[in-house]
Amino acid sequence: MKTISWSLLLPRPKLDMGPATVAKQTQPRPTSFLPPVPVNSKMTDSYASSRNGDLSPNGFANGSSPSLAPTAHTTGISPVIRKKLMGYVGFANLPNQVHRKSVRKGFQFTAMVVGESGLGKSTLINTLFNTTLYPPKEPLPPAAERPKTVAIESIGADIEENGVRLHLTVVDTPGFGDFVNNDDSWKPIVENIESRFDSYLEQENRVNRMKVVDNRVHACLYFIQPTGHSLKQIDIEFMRRLHTKVNLIPVIAKADTLTDEEIAEFKERILSDIAHHNIHIFQAPTYDNEDEETIAEAEEIASKIPFAVVGSDKIVTTPDGRQVRGRAYPWGVVEVDNEDHCDFVKLRQMLVRTYMEELREYTNDVLYENWRTEKLLSMGVAQDSTVFKEINPAARMQEERVLHEAKLAKMEAEMKMVFQQKVQEKEAKLKQSEEELYARHKEMKEALEKQRAELEDKKRKIESGRPLTPEKASTGRKKGFLRT
Repeated sequence: MKTISWSLLLPRPKLDMGPATVAKQTQPRPTSFLPPVPVNSKMTDSYASSRNGDLSPNGFANGSSPSLAPTAHTTGISPVIRKKLMGYVGFANLPNQVHRKSVRKGFQFTAMVVGESGLGKSTLINTLFNTTLYPPKEPLPPAAERPKTVAIESIGADIEENGVRLHLTVVDTPGFGDFVNNDDSWKPIVENIESRFDSYLEQENRVNRMKVVDNRVHACLYFIQPTGHSLKQIDIEFMRRLHTKVNLIPVIAKADTLTDEEIAEFKERILSDIAHHNIHIFQAPTYDNEDEETIAEAEEIASKIPFAVVGSDKIVTTPDGRQVRGRAYPWGVVEVDNEDHCDFVKLRQMLVRTYMEELREYTNDVLYENWRTEKLLSMGVAQDSTVFKEINPAARMQEERVLHEAKLAKMEAEMKMVFQQKVQEKEAKLKQSEEELYARHKEMKEALEKQRAELEDKKRKIESGRPLTPEKASTGRKKGFLRT
């Protein structure tokens, strides 16, 4: 790994601690990176507790704000009891604790760059992070063999700024859109993003999860050719396939080849194509209770999407003698860090300085969770809907009683059915036995009647003096034989 460090003054993190004004406290305060903010002891509605007096981390019962808290008569939950602080407690320093932990632990960020060759992807990455992550590329000779598939290459670096460490990983996709037939050229990229999701899911399911490495792609910079017309079919198909799996940030490459009017018209056509195909691109999030400056900054960043950028890590001299990063042309100098020349500053502000953590959170909380849900459902894993539902114990007992009674009724019906079936079978068997006995009785009766008739006939013959058997005729002697 390469370790680069430089000094750049960054603003301290701003903490919105509410409108409460402070009075001096005499209690000792814990040492922290940011100055602790005391709490007005007369505050009455800033903190809420449940009936037992517990507080949630954000100061409201069940983690909800007063405007979103459900009323007691609609939910059956005990009404929220407001408590006032009688003095300094100390949980106002929780942001400082998170800040110290984050600085100690460091950060991880993975960015993917996608686009055709020659659009300045490597140069823009070097310009964004002000370091040489990608060395200058040498063009291939005419006789060299060109790759036939889209490759996936990753490069990592540990960089440090004002004591904050960042492990940066950049995923490049050389070969995308460079072939005669670009069908399915997006498949290797989708498979790579999903394989990173698979790896993270496997780490979550381990027995020991002490070291979980987040290698998911948090942002994808998609470079668009500065044609000035509209999105090509490969651009639309790529963004349609990936917008549900990664934060898409469209970038118009080499914007110095277009005039200001052409850039404005090109941006309108791109946004129109994106809206027509229902493609979701990353938008700067907005939060409640933000100051006007932050809201104006977010609106200005959103108005620059897609960003028309110029990348250059070379120092050139302007006509007035200034040393700037830019590109020198016969007609003048294009300054990379000049907002009048390109949108590079706004891109860096959104990607690095303002919304890097939001990109990580949206990847984890929305994109990864949606993919994980689909993955587990496809594997046959179902979620019990009652796991995270608050249930009244009395209602729960009533529900269980109803289920138990329904189960008993079902068992009773089944037993009745089995009993009736057994009775029917027994009746059929007895009927068959009765028929067999009747047939046998009839047969025996007929045999007895026949025997009785024979006996009566013999009785009559005896009484009449006749032999029981007919006499045999005497055999006559044959003539012609001599007497002996």
